[in-house]
Amino acid sequence: MNELFNVKDKVVVITGGAGILGKGIAAYLAKEGAKVVVLDRSEEAGKALVDSIKAEGNEAMFLYTDVMDKEVLEGNKVEIMKAYGRIDVLLNAAGGNMAGATIAPDKTFFDLQIDAFKKVVDLNLFGTVLPTMVFAEIMVEQKKGSIVNFCSESALRPLTRVVGYGAAKAAIANFTKYMAGELALKFGNGLRVNAIAPGFIQTDMTDALSDKQKEAMLDHIAVKRLGEVSDIAETAAFLASDKASYITGQVIKVDGGMSL
Repeated sequence: MNELFNVKDKVVVITGGAGILGKGIAAYLAKEGAKVVVLDRSEEAGKALVDSIKAEGNEAMFLYTDVMDKEVLEGNKVEIMKAYGRIDVLLNAAGGNMAGATIAPDKTFFDLQIDAFKKVVDLNLFGTVLPTMVFAEIMVEQKKGSIVNFCSESALRPLTRVVGYGAAKAAIANFTKYMAGELALKFGNGLRVNAIAPGFIQTDMTDALSDKQKEAMLDHIAVKRLGEVSDIAETAAFLASDKASYITGQVIKVDGGMSL
């Protein structure tokens, strides 16, 4: 167990907890002693993840959610408080992209599907704002809590094709800074809000890329390797821990030097 960035017995709520990054983070934090609440739309994936966590002797629970539905999120909050009586950490890991909100190499901005663009912004931005509205209320009552949003390298500089996703994640970077001030100044300095901006992370998606595509990615990374999900999980654990008590309003880049 990592004694430096201690999350033992903290109640950690993860939206998109059964997703590509979420599931790895959930498993890591549970192994570190956190009580992990996995919120996801996929009951099959969420329950399977929780079963695997429990099989390792760690604590977790799954709740179906819809990060775009405040009423569902309010119901989740009731269930979490009934089970644990507190919420210490919120990780807003729900998000995603879709083809219509990207610009293919043979297309231009004028081919963008605006409905798809709206859906991507809604999922990533409002899918972060709404859970924050619901779960931060508990943290305000406790006078303590850590919120970690998920940003992206594409929020910090434009990347090829992902115009909708980049715009949504840029909004999350701004929202993170706004909420850091809003919560600390109005409700107490025990409330913190930060974001993680991952670079290229090795997942099933990157595994499917061609060698040429992977080489092109590595050309932009100073350390010449893709990140691991554990790199993101360890950063999340640090931001969730009391050792980060003087860190708020920050977008932490975990990119292997991609942003140099």
